[in-house]
Amino acid sequence: MCPLIPGSPQGGTDLEKHRDLLMVENERLRQEMRRCEAELQELQELQAKPATPCPGCEHSQESAQLRNRLSQLQLEVAENKGMLSELNLEVQQKTDRLAEVELRLKDCLAEKAQEEERLSRRLRDSHETIASLRAQSPPVKYIIKTVEVESSKTKQALSECQARNQHLQEQVAMQRQVLKEMEQQLQSSHQLTAQLRAQIAMYESELERAHGQMLEEMQSLEEDKNRAIEEAFARAQVEMKAVHENLAGVRTNLLTLQPALRTLTNDYNGLKRQVRGFPLLLQEALRSVKAEIGQAIEEVNSSNQELLRKYRRELQLRKKCHNELVRLKGNIRVIARVRPVTKEDGEGPEATNAVTFDSDDDSIIHLLHKGKPVSFELDKVFSPQASQQDVFQEVQALITSCIDGFNVCIFAYGQTGAGKTYTMEGTPENPGINQRALQLLFSEVQEKASDWEYTITVSAAEIYNEALRDLLGKEPQEKLEIRLCPDGSGQLYVPGLTEFQVRSVDDINKVFEFGHTNRTTEFTNLNEHSSRSHALLIVTVRGVDGSTGLRTTGKLNLVDLAGSERVGKSGAEGNRLREAQHINKSLSALGDVIAALRSRQGHVPFRNSKLTYLLQDSLSGDSKTLMVVQVSPVEKNTSETLYSLKFAERVRSVELGPGSRRAELGSWSSQEHLEWEPACQTPQPTARAHSAPSSGTSSRPGSIRRKLQPSGKSRPVPV
Repeated sequence: MCPLIPGSPQGGTDLEKHRDLLMVENERLRQEMRRCEAELQELQELQAKPATPCPGCEHSQESAQLRNRLSQLQLEVAENKGMLSELNLEVQQKTDRLAEVELRLKDCLAEKAQEEERLSRRLRDSHETIASLRAQSPPVKYIIKTVEVESSKTKQALSECQARNQHLQEQVAMQRQVLKEMEQQLQSSHQLTAQLRAQIAMYESELERAHGQMLEEMQSLEEDKNRAIEEAFARAQVEMKAVHENLAGVRTNLLTLQPALRTLTNDYNGLKRQVRGFPLLLQEALRSVKAEIGQAIEEVNSSNQELLRKYRRELQLRKKCHNELVRLKGNIRVIARVRPVTKEDGEGPEATNAVTFDSDDDSIIHLLHKGKPVSFELDKVFSPQASQQDVFQEVQALITSCIDGFNVCIFAYGQTGAGKTYTMEGTPENPGINQRALQLLFSEVQEKASDWEYTITVSAAEIYNEALRDLLGKEPQEKLEIRLCPDGSGQLYVPGLTEFQVRSVDDINKVFEFGHTNRTTEFTNLNEHSSRSHALLIVTVRGVDGSTGLRTTGKLNLVDLAGSERVGKSGAEGNRLREAQHINKSLSALGDVIAALRSRQGHVPFRNSKLTYLLQDSLSGDSKTLMVVQVSPVEKNTSETLYSLKFAERVRSVELGPGSRRAELGSWSSQEHLEWEPACQTPQPTARAHSAPSSGTSSRPGSIRRKLQPSGKSRPVPV
């Protein structure tokens, strides 16, 4: 095959012939496609002919298989169509590329011709310029001699000749430079021409190679297409023959199966009528069953509600009877409060919660100690979620009975860091039992102000290292002693204990601030502000009935005991160790007193400790006593929690006897005497023993004392 030269008539004729051949080939392929589509259309029409199926017939299965085979053939034909369209697209793309190459060659030849013409024209101009320069007269060499001229005209002619000579020399240099540039341009044009000829030769070889590849691909595609069409046609003929044979057998079988089909149709219609009526029967049955079940559930619910109501009524009646029995027998009421888990408890297994509560009975608490559950029953149990107000509501009735002339004692017991001081004193934003009790007393006194005249006085003391100290006195470090009244009443009092009269909440806050400043607290491993002493707040309420002259004297003792602690666990050393030993000794003495009271011994060792001696009136006789046991819920404190709860159960079983009211009739005219009449008149001692100052105590300036002095005066206070 001769090479195609773009731009020549022969090259254009070969391309047109090749294009005509491709168009003829495409037309032939389209005709074959139409023929294949016609055959497929016939196959589809045969497939679309209706045929009555007969269940379980072998011919129907064969017919289904043939249909599947026919669908597969259709898919293969569709794939062949796709391949043919792809081949046509590829042929079209290669034809477009060939036309693009021809256009590029034509453009390159045209540019080459224009460049050659431009270069020949510039070369011709250069030759003409050179010829014209050569035709000019040769340059004149001037001999410069020194001559003498006599006239100015000669000098002027000479200067003009020299200027003209200089101008001619400059023109000759310029012409030589132009000639040199023209020769360089001619040389570069020859190089460009050689490069363009090499590119044209490369394009011609690439065009021949692409044309050969296209012819080979067209030939291979044509062969693949013919082979695929022949194979598909042969398979279609064989399968169509089998389909015709199967259809003939199916028609024969259908003629024989029509009577059986009619019988089956009748049976099917009968079953269909029965199925239509079945949902109605099922709905009626379900409705009746649902009604019976709902009635049974209502009966069970009503019986459960009745049983639950009876159970709750029995619980309330049981608790009411128990409280009445406690009141009659005089037992010490015991409530427990569990503090929440805090960040000071740390993390890990030792900080897990070991305390649980009974959801049905708020007087039961469960403790998991060494893997074994232990249960305790008290009068009331408060969870960590309980507020200060919830705890105060439980002790509110005892506090109000103080106005009626009863002696009441409320003391908090538990290990260090269990929250005793928080329950008794609280915070300025959330006060505890002490401040709430005095606020309640003020509100009750105001309600009875029309009939009664009341006087409320407050004293504060602490037991530190078995020494009783006055927290409101001028010298808090001075030791006090507990004495018996010489009138033979058997009551105890503390000579020299300061007493302040309070008339408002502001007075209460001043007393609490002053007393809290003088109390002994220190840092330990168990508590950042550990109470190192037993604190006692004594509230005395004296009342006079204006109509009858009846006088009542009630006393409220609010005791915040120091926390029990293990010395090795709290890290106490030096003074802290001595303090812990005294605290544990006094709490052990309290346990001995409780044990003696439980066993009804003839001798109760109240005098073994200043604490038990001070609480003698509350733990025996006619007082109403309530103990708040504070426990920690974490695993590492289960031993102390177990000991505290066991001690609380023992205290709860102590019988004191019914409380008595301290009231007597007096003269209506002696009100100034009634206002400050103490329970036991004794003179104040003139000398007192002084104790060594402790590292944990401090005294406030006299400014607070001066604020409190107008509302009260120092006097002996019975305990």
